[in-house]
Formats: sequence, C-alpha cells, structure tokens
Amino acid sequence: MKIKLLMAGLLGLVSATAFAQKGELNNAKEEYEKYSGLRGQPAMATMANQSLTNAKTSIDKAAANEKTAALPLTFAVKGSIYSALALQDTVATTSLPLFTTADEALKKAKELDTKGESKKMIDDAYLNLAQYQLTKGVKEYSSAKYDLAYRSFDYYRTVLPEDTNAIYYTGLAAANAKNYPAAISNYSKLVTTKYSKNAGVYLDLSSLYLASKDTANALKTVAEGVSKYPTVSDLRKREIEISLQTGKEKEVLDKIQAALAADPKNKTLYYYAGLTYSQTADTYVKELAATKDAAAKAKLQTSKADAYVKAGEMYKKALEIDPNYFEANLNYGYVILNPAIDAYNAANKLPANKQKEYDAAIAKAKAQFEQAKPYLVKAAELQPKSIDALQNLRTYYLGVKDDANATKIKAQIDALPAN
Repeated sequence: MKIKLLMAGLLGLVSATAFAQKGELNNAKEEYEKYSGLRGQPAMATMANQSLTNAKTSIDKAAANEKTAALPLTFAVKGSIYSALALQDTVATTSLPLFTTADEALKKAKELDTKGESKKMIDDAYLNLAQYQLTKGVKEYSSAKYDLAYRSFDYYRTVLPEDTNAIYYTGLAAANAKNYPAAISNYSKLVTTKYSKNAGVYLDLSSLYLASKDTANALKTVAEGVSKYPTVSDLRKREIEISLQTGKEKEVLDKIQAALAADPKNKTLYYYAGLTYSQTADTYVKELAATKDAAAKAKLQTSKADAYVKAGEMYKKALEIDPNYFEANLNYGYVILNPAIDAYNAANKLPANKQKEYDAAIAKAKAQFEQAKPYLVKAAELQPKSIDALQNLRTYYLGVKDDANATKIKAQIDALPAN
C-alpha cells in the first residue's frame, strides 16, 4: 500500500513539472499577445514593454527545458518575441543578435509546424524582421554601403515578394552596388507589376542592360516602355539613341511614322522624328572628325546636311501645331544654325587674296544665321534659364558679329547656377 502511494506521488510530481514548463510556454505566448495588443498606444508603452520582458523571461525558460524545447510552438513564440525585441532595439550591436535568434527560431518553426497551426504567428514575426531589415537597409544605403543595403532589402523582399517598394529598393541598391544581374532581375519583376513609377524603372532597366553590354535587351526593354508610356520623352529619346547605336534608325523612324499616321496632330511625335534625324546627323559629325579622305568627308558632309534638313522639316511641323513648343524651337533653331556655322568657318579658312569669295561666303552664312534667329530667340524667351538656349542664341550673335548682344548673353550664362 505504501509502495502504491509512493508511485502515485512520483507520477504527480512528474506531471506537475511538465505542466510548469508548458505553463512557461503558455505564459510567454499570452504575454506576447498582450504586448501585441498594447504596442502602438503611447499611453500603454510601459505596460507593453513589461509584457514583452515577461514574455522573453518565460520563453527562455521554455526553450531551455527538454520537455518544451523542441515544440513547434516554442520556436514560433520565441521567434515572435525576439523579432519584436530586435525591432525595438535601435543599437545595431545589440539588435543584430536578437534578429539572428529570431530568424533562426522562425526557420525552425516553419520546418516543424507541418500542420500550419502557428502560421499566422510566424508570418507576423517575419513582418517584424522585414521591417527591421528595411530600416537597416535605409541606413546602409544612406551611408553608401550599397552591398549591405542590397542584402538587407533583399531579406525584406523575400518576406514580401510582391511588395513593389521591396522589389524597387532591392533593385536600386543592387544597381548602385554594380550587381547588375540582381538589379536586372528585380527591375524586370517590377515592370510586370502596377508600380506607379514604372516608366522610370524601364529607363533604369535599359541602362542596366547597356552597362552589361546587352544592347539587344536594352532596346527591347525601352521599346516595351515606350509602348506602355508613349508620352514619356526620356524613354522615346533612349529608344532613338539605342536604335542609332545598333543601326536601327529605319526601324525607329518607321514606328514614329506609323504612330503619326494614327495621330497626325501629335506634336511630340514630329519632335521625336526630328530628334531621330538630328541624332543621325550628329553621328555623321563624329565620323567627319575621324575621316581624312576628302571624297569620304564630302559624302559625310552631304549626308549630315540632308539629315539636318529632314530634322528641320519635322521640327517645323511640330511648331505648326504648337509655336510655343520649347524643345522644337530649340532644336529647329540649332539645325538651321549648324550649316550657318559650317559656312562661316569655311569662309574664314579662305586665303587673304580671295576677298570677293570671302565676302560672298560670309553673306551667305549671315543669311542662314538670320533664318535661325526667330527660333533661337523664342527658345530663350520660353526658358530664359536654359543654358542650351542661351548658348545657341549667343552663337547666333557671334555669327552676325553682334558683340554687344553676345556679351550680354554671356553674362546671362555666367549668372546661371553651377548645376
């Protein structure tokens, strides 16, 4: 009889001990839930912090006891409590160990929680860790520690894979760290979403492809951007630039002409057509500088002049629709001005014994300068702080030998802010 009583007492002691440890786990969970309900309320800050402290004390005991250490709930609760502690701690040296402990506990919780009983708790704790890494990443990015910022933002993104800000920050940090594959991967994902700034992302993505020397994907990307955002001038300009670099001038002109056929009153499309011809002319200018053969130079000079004429026709059509179109005025003035500069320079290279030819050449150049004047003046009036507009206008005054006005414009240029 005494033996039976003794055995009953021992069994009761074992049950009480196990219950005590499960009580610590339950207490940790309850205290954490109390903290979760109180946090964010300034008047309850002290009570919330005490609950979190109590929760940590209990979960540490539960995690140290062999009866509860391996339970999925223990890992889930521990991850939750430590994630909150990490988020609350603003000192990197002390918060990072808390983050690491939380991250390890949550990984184990996901592995063991095969029935998904603690899924919501685990997911909410990961949100804490994502916020922690976002804050950390912002500080690292601000300090130009782009590699570290990329890793922090990428953790944030893995927790919230569809969050457009998470994708953007990760791509941005990767781009600045010159981790082009990671940047391209994130930006490629971002343009498939409804991110509000995707026009700029398309431009950045094309730049990343160019930096990776992948002009085919750069052109494909920017063309897709133009199709989605046809009014964004920077995208259209980039498409033109890459098309010219890859020898696809005809393709881009065909696209613009097709768009004009559907929308013949679109001033911007005429401007883009003019810009395409202008940039084509600029490529001839570069070739001229590198060419020594007289016949080849003459051919390039003719091609350049022809491209400027075609550009002028497009800019003029844009101005017929909107006389106050700044870019069209600026560029139309320039394409008229350019051959005038060539004629002026050629006249000044004539020998001294060719005075008659010189006078005729200067008169011809001056007439061309005068044709450009209305557009150059208009551009400077529309945007009086545009250095391009002022420099073009000053070139006109120098060409017609109006030194007083050239000096006046120079003073305006010098007064502009350095940036």
